[in-house]
Amino acid sequence: MKNVFAVLLVVLFGLTSCNTTSSQNTNLLLVSTTSTQDSGLLDVLLPAFSEKTGYNVQLVAVGSGQGLKIGEEGNADVILLHSPAAEKEFIANGFGIDRRLVMHNDFVIVGPPSDPAQIRGKSPVEALEEIFASRGTFVSRGDESGTHVKELALWKNAKLDPTGQDWYLETGQGQGATLSIASEKSGYALTDRGTFLAYKSNVGLEVLVEGDPFLLNVYHVITVNPEKWPNINLEGAKAFADFITSPEGQQIIAEFGVDKYGQPLFFPDADKTDEELGL
Repeated sequence: MKNVFAVLLVVLFGLTSCNTTSSQNTNLLLVSTTSTQDSGLLDVLLPAFSEKTGYNVQLVAVGSGQGLKIGEEGNADVILLHSPAAEKEFIANGFGIDRRLVMHNDFVIVGPPSDPAQIRGKSPVEALEEIFASRGTFVSRGDESGTHVKELALWKNAKLDPTGQDWYLETGQGQGATLSIASEKSGYALTDRGTFLAYKSNVGLEVLVEGDPFLLNVYHVITVNPEKWPNINLEGAKAFADFITSPEGQQIIAEFGVDKYGQPLFFPDADKTDEELGL
């Protein structure tokens, strides 16, 4: 009887352990940029991923800078961001592994149709020079996101510093909220094209500057390093990275937005390299 009881205890313990492991492994914490959420892309990608793999994804949408900090603290399993220089530093410092190219779209400068600073059709640097000279309202995310980093690089290229100017507004918020504020203030803003197209019908803004190679906006997926943070869901992170870079995931990305906006909001890049995109 004692032996039978002992066997039952082992079986029960094994079942409990398996259930606990299974429960832990099916929960995946994804940190991604607000642009992937605000554009609606993750509303399509994540259900498809969950249906295929059984993972339950918990999403935290923040700017890339904050997303990297969350990853550094081990509070994410996998991150999807668009700040290449900061991502490379994240990897070099040992916080992340398995960085993969996923997709791109582009940044554009938007503003009111009246275009008081007369930037339409100009280069990004010329546009910022005109906004600075005319003291046109410019609404910045101001949140260390990939978009904010790109905006700061543009000001640097223009050899101008708008910090502290009364016409330069920092929202500290995501892309959708920043576009809404720019619309309310009849101001200009830098945005990724995907989020702008998703919000276009709700804001009084137009694309005024586009097409410059410097405005390329590239997204990578990175697994948080399990050697630093052993409790991360490595299998889940790999499954997510595999899915969004797979033919199925890339097809979802390629088709997203076409039916509603007449054009894709993102372009799949899993078959390319950073060098091919000029990074």
